[in-house]
Amino acid sequence: MQKEMYEKEPLVQVRHLKEYFPISTGWFKSKPLKAVDDVSFDIYPGETLGLVGESGCGKTTAGRAILHLYKPTDGEIWYKGNPIKTKQDLRQFRTKATMVFQDPYSSLDPRMTVEDIIGEPLDINKMYTSRQERRDRILQLMDYVGLNSEHAARYPHEFSGGQRQRVGIARALAVNPDFIVCDEPVSALDVSIQAQVINMFDELQEKMGLTYLFIAHDLLVVRHISDRIAVMYLGRLVELASAAEIYEDPFHPYSKALISAVPAPDPKTARANKRIPLIGEIPSPLNAPSGCPFRTRCPYAQERCAEEVPELREVQKGRFVACHRVEELN
Repeated sequence: MQKEMYEKEPLVQVRHLKEYFPISTGWFKSKPLKAVDDVSFDIYPGETLGLVGESGCGKTTAGRAILHLYKPTDGEIWYKGNPIKTKQDLRQFRTKATMVFQDPYSSLDPRMTVEDIIGEPLDINKMYTSRQERRDRILQLMDYVGLNSEHAARYPHEFSGGQRQRVGIARALAVNPDFIVCDEPVSALDVSIQAQVINMFDELQEKMGLTYLFIAHDLLVVRHISDRIAVMYLGRLVELASAAEIYEDPFHPYSKALISAVPAPDPKTARANKRIPLIGEIPSPLNAPSGCPFRTRCPYAQERCAEEVPELREVQKGRFVACHRVEELN
């Protein structure tokens, strides 16, 4: 998959994406909260790119900025080799790029039936010629996600969390997209339901040729579904590599600590694993440390780390790391 993937042109290209929020600090004064700070990566057709990191690192903000749900402070998003600049570009992009939201409870309008929730994107984009065509498409989408026609007239409060998320996924599929941003789509669900939804994402990708940006903090979920993984810390990417490389031999000190914390099901393996504890709390993005954002918690930090922000550079084929000392530590 990896070799074939790199032979294709990227579907989505993110270049120097920044998302800053002005935070009031007193009388007519504000300071930028750098939620996403100079993030760049490519997503190839048919792949799943996992985006992981601690809570508050900017994963969700990055996903929303890519779809322009938040207007990016700076940077560019390219789709199929074309930059998204004008309103017309954005309108066309949004018929090919959609989002599955984290919370299946607040992301569905409680006053709308399931049929109207799934049909709303069809209405907005005028994607049918008759009421019957609209209904047939909605029932087809419901079938894709494991809901039956009897559910169409019901309201969201009549469903479980897993069923609600299936409604949200059907809504995301309504415009027949190429690219879906999945914002922690299983984190609010019971563990027993998570596997079903993850398997459904796999099946839909196979059936419809979808490309995913899969945002999550559960590393086991990301490992199962992702082709490549991008690790984010305090608004910046620190490592980007294939899922196997990240799990078997992470290069960045932060990635090493994250992987060491993944629980192993086998007790012998769990005892043999050496946990790498991170000292201190994650700094606030409002007062981020100078230089490398990870240096205040990194056991290998040196003076250079405080003075200079490490760039995300390719250290092996298809493997990118943002660390001044990556070669000597690996």
